[in-house]
Amino acid sequence: MERKVAVVGAGLSGLIACKYVVSKGYKPIVFEAKSSLGGVWTKTVETTKLQTAKQLYHFTDFPWPESVPDFPDQDQVLAYIQSYARHFDLQKHIRFNTKVVSISYEGVDEEEIKAWGMWGGTGEAFSKKGKWNIAVENSDSSSEVHQVDFVILCLGRFSEVPNIPEFPPGNGPEAFQGEVIHANEYVAMDYRKAADFVKGKRVTIVGFQKFALDIAAECAAVNGKENPCTVLYKTPHWFMPDFMPWGVPLALLYLNRFAELLVQKPGQGFLLSVLSTLLSPVRWSFCKFVESHIKRKLPLEKYGIVPKHSFLEEISSCSIVTMPENFFDLADKGSIVLKKADGFRFCKEGVVANGEAEPAKSDLVLFATGFRGEQKLRDIFASRSFGELITGSPSAIVPLYRQCVHPRIPQLAVIGFSESVANLYTSEMRCKWVAEFLDGTFKLPSIPEMEKEVKEWDAYMKRYSGVNYRRSCIGAVHIWYNDQLCKDMGWNPKRKKGFLAELFEPYGPLDYTQSS
Repeated sequence: MERKVAVVGAGLSGLIACKYVVSKGYKPIVFEAKSSLGGVWTKTVETTKLQTAKQLYHFTDFPWPESVPDFPDQDQVLAYIQSYARHFDLQKHIRFNTKVVSISYEGVDEEEIKAWGMWGGTGEAFSKKGKWNIAVENSDSSSEVHQVDFVILCLGRFSEVPNIPEFPPGNGPEAFQGEVIHANEYVAMDYRKAADFVKGKRVTIVGFQKFALDIAAECAAVNGKENPCTVLYKTPHWFMPDFMPWGVPLALLYLNRFAELLVQKPGQGFLLSVLSTLLSPVRWSFCKFVESHIKRKLPLEKYGIVPKHSFLEEISSCSIVTMPENFFDLADKGSIVLKKADGFRFCKEGVVANGEAEPAKSDLVLFATGFRGEQKLRDIFASRSFGELITGSPSAIVPLYRQCVHPRIPQLAVIGFSESVANLYTSEMRCKWVAEFLDGTFKLPSIPEMEKEVKEWDAYMKRYSGVNYRRSCIGAVHIWYNDQLCKDMGWNPKRKKGFLAELFEPYGPLDYTQSS
């Protein structure tokens, strides 16, 4: 009997998962709630461009067109993703306009699962004991239940469930006479409608990541200094003016094996720990080198937005942001106003930052405060205990072994939750790993061994990512991480030719094109 595999989501991770599952002879069914593929790239802010150069952000077996610039815009990225799907004939596996309402495990009760010493009872991908029931709702409101042997969740963490701060009674949006929306609503508008929506309004944007900066620049371009856009933020970041600090490619400083020798990697052993300690002055000098370049190119000191944390923490938490080209020009003209605060409250006229008496008068407050990807992941499970397991403790990382599978939830993988400096590249490696696992290339270790590894990654992320450890970023140790996947799959983790190349050349997608 043919084993059935389901993929939830037809964004980047879902398409890659589909492609590699097909390569192993399966006929997956991909559920996509929207009417088109591409995930977050189907609709974004007009000025959005790829933050990572296309040389790091591409499929290993499907190159970008040469005519596309190094930092493609949204339309070019979406066209590239759609071309990939057509090239590998993935659309035929996708059921569009089909929303997965919940998934439930059938065949083994949860008490028996808790007693298992191996993942799924055997350490293998499939089990004769249980199956997943996937409840879906179609666009015509009809519902169905599909039963499958393995589920790959590719839900994405940057959509659907907005992260809206909570306020004491009387201090929230209800106290404000203007409009309050989340960036998700702004992005859903077409470009002309979005410009008309903010035109003539005093806009306050809450947040300081990529969406916040892009939207602020768009609002400022529409309204000018007559109605300046206020950006209310809590934590400054090391914004990137370019990826060539003092003329040196950033990849030479952070994306090779030598750079990874400078940090304490999870499970690395005593000798490597000693080496990383001895090399800590080099790690410090790399940070100061990059930070000095950023402060030279961007007026961070002028605007009082020099971060207190190091650049290493920025890259280790995948919080690096590239600035809109004209952002500080707009700030210099008074079209953008930056306001730092550790909190705020609403009032009738706008928002009042902590420690201030006068409000930032506003007609529109826009939350660019991200999404609750963990909640989306938790809520898809019909079982409350599985939902609690998958997200884990709020004071630890999401507990996924190899950032892909939960030690105590069988026959299920999660792709695309943990971040990196180039998520496409990382998702493809994980999908290759899951496909080999489905094919029986390897078994998973015991549950205690898996949980031990999760704790090691938790300690690493807390050490280097600061308050953003829940982002589960592998950005500063992506080679070390890929080494573990390669060893599981029986691949040689050393992908370069020669000792010096292996140590100093940056690693990217093309290094993992072949299995050898």
